[in-house]
Amino acid sequence: MLPKLTGLAVALCLFSSVVNASTPLAVTVAPVPPPDATGFRLGTAQSSAGATKGGTLTVDNRSLRLNGMPWTPVMGEFHYTRYAAEEWSGELAKMKAGGIDIVATYVFWIHHEEVEGQWNWTGDRDLRRFVQLASEAGLKVIVRCGPWCHGEVHNGAVPDWAIAKGWKIRTDDPPYLEHVKIVYGQIATQLSGLLWKDGGPVIGIQLENEYDGPAEHLLHLKELARAAGLDVPLYTRTGWPELKTPMPFGEILPLYGAYAEGFWDREITSMPGNYWSVFHFSTLRTDANIANEALGRRDVKDAADVARYPYLTCEIGGGMMSSYHRRIRVDPRDVEATTLVKLGSGSISPGYYMYHGGTNPEGKLSTMMEQQSTAMTNWNDLPVKNYDFQAPLGQYGQIRPHYQMLRRLHFFLHDFGEKLAGMDTFLPELRPAGKDDTTTLRWAARSDGRAGFVFVNNYERLKKLLAKEGVQFSVKLADGSAVTFPEKAVAIPADARFIWPFNLDLGSGLRLAWATAQPLCVTGEIADRRYYFAETPSIPAEFSFVTPTGVQPAVARPAASRMPFMTLVGERGRKVSIIVLSEIDSLALSKDVRTGAIRFDAPVPEITPRPVDIEVIRTAGPARDILLGKISEPVAAEPTDADFAQAAVWRIKLPAGFDPAEGNALLRIRYTGDVARVYLGDRLITDDFYNGAALEVGLRRYAAELKHAELTIAILPLRRDAITGGKPLIYVPVSAQPDFAGRDSVVRIDGVELVPNSGAGIKSEP
Repeated sequence: MLPKLTGLAVALCLFSSVVNASTPLAVTVAPVPPPDATGFRLGTAQSSAGATKGGTLTVDNRSLRLNGMPWTPVMGEFHYTRYAAEEWSGELAKMKAGGIDIVATYVFWIHHEEVEGQWNWTGDRDLRRFVQLASEAGLKVIVRCGPWCHGEVHNGAVPDWAIAKGWKIRTDDPPYLEHVKIVYGQIATQLSGLLWKDGGPVIGIQLENEYDGPAEHLLHLKELARAAGLDVPLYTRTGWPELKTPMPFGEILPLYGAYAEGFWDREITSMPGNYWSVFHFSTLRTDANIANEALGRRDVKDAADVARYPYLTCEIGGGMMSSYHRRIRVDPRDVEATTLVKLGSGSISPGYYMYHGGTNPEGKLSTMMEQQSTAMTNWNDLPVKNYDFQAPLGQYGQIRPHYQMLRRLHFFLHDFGEKLAGMDTFLPELRPAGKDDTTTLRWAARSDGRAGFVFVNNYERLKKLLAKEGVQFSVKLADGSAVTFPEKAVAIPADARFIWPFNLDLGSGLRLAWATAQPLCVTGEIADRRYYFAETPSIPAEFSFVTPTGVQPAVARPAASRMPFMTLVGERGRKVSIIVLSEIDSLALSKDVRTGAIRFDAPVPEITPRPVDIEVIRTAGPARDILLGKISEPVAAEPTDADFAQAAVWRIKLPAGFDPAEGNALLRIRYTGDVARVYLGDRLITDDFYNGAALEVGLRRYAAELKHAELTIAILPLRRDAITGGKPLIYVPVSAQPDFAGRDSVVRIDGVELVPNSGAGIKSEP
């Protein structure tokens, strides 16, 4: 039987006879060569668990390959030592529900051997238990072994005692390498039986981090890891910075990154340097903005053999920390846009740093954060405890808006990634001229020469991009024909970010010639499939199909619905249904991690915050003098413990009868000041550098202590001359700069309240 549209679809057919007067935006695509897997020299690819749980994991120049098929996994960073062990299981489940396939985690050497010879792998430092729970959640694991990690940790995770020995850290200095053997041996013991070859979830090891020395050192680290028993399918390194000597091909996979803005820059301005470039499509993999504090402003280029590797990432900014001198405040759209641009630029596997925030653990000898006063990794001052990172999942498991935004992209990768892996990136004929060109649309196509996707990003952090009028795309295919769509030119709204398909094979002899809606996911069996799409806000969702009888007239979607608005019947009577979700429903779309069944997050009920009383214990003294750090390129130094003798202090009086052990309440503190510290009794539990956002504290974790200890908050005054004038010392977003009302400084609490933690669990409905 010939394919046909159902009666409902026929009734909705709209053929546009309007001739578009504008010139289509054009791109020419070419055939894509088959994948090439030659030359890789990694670890054991076969899992002893067999194909049901493991199988083979290999690499070619286009993607990872799981059981021989292209695999485009999503990776999210979550540091086990920065989170309460009793909450790991629930947080890993939320990562899996968010579309994460691989959890990446640093092993911070100093967290485990702060005192020489005294190893601690217990409690929140129990790497083995964390990996086991990740496996139970259905996640694979990449362990970033260091020994130097950075990660905004004291000395980059190298213990003070190791530095005191005079070893040449991060080199082939023999005594240093002798102890690296011990470090790797300890990690190998923790991971014994959990590696991929043993049927476990650990598929990869990252060696060192942001290393710019000779490649031979990384190769020696790989040898030490393998000698310790860390035999895995994937050995990785950060693809930045450029190595001093070439890396032999295939030994270690380079992974890349991009951040919308960084806390590390020395400038006290917004979006310095080349951050604008991460919002533009480009085939350059190496980012010029990462680690500017260590590497300086520089031109970057990719290695000569970069095209022989798959385009994998490990550090797309899932958010950003604030350093003392740069108070970054992330817009969730920053994260979605940079991820979409990376995908459109050729990446096939996004990895986020961070995907889940946390809290620095207690140290025996020192605090555990990066600061200018330490021996190494001393470029910036970071909060003592807070490592929230404004991530999709926060310091206390809060679910942020970019969790849903990214989940929507992850579903696309899961169901269309196999096609995407076979596609190259093709840049259009007309591209933005540079940083200040805001009139030219930013877009790219990925294609195998016949089918593909158009990626569009009309958003840039802290810059207003206007709507682009009269837009129509023309993709010249490898056979000389062209797909031009939509039939009538449309206006691309300001801040729009989307993916539109062309010549998408739907199976059963049916093909989607083009659509002005974003593919989300596919459900059902071959005889009855459902394709879910997301509407592009302010643009009509239109579809054009190709069947054995020819091109069908364009079909326009009616009002948003979770039900199919049309069904096509293909070969052998097989059905393909099309569902177009509203923007809200596309963000609410979720999948049961066990069955794959489509569900939708239930709307979060409107709950009035519960006010919390505070009591002044001490008013603020004079605002402190802000000094510079004692390093070669110093920035403003964070306050010391002694400085807090002049802080304003309030007692936080939780309501009578409130039980923090029940539910999962957040204490939300809206304040204005320089630095805030929250204490439980005499213990510092979190802190914050003011950037205009509220400070949140998850109380359930401290329920036992709250029975006998009180909460207090100390806040230092924010100096007007520190953030304004000709030579400010601290960057604070314009939107967060307070009205000083003629005063030299300000410190106040604007409100304290109890609110439900959005991360307590996502309730879904069919």
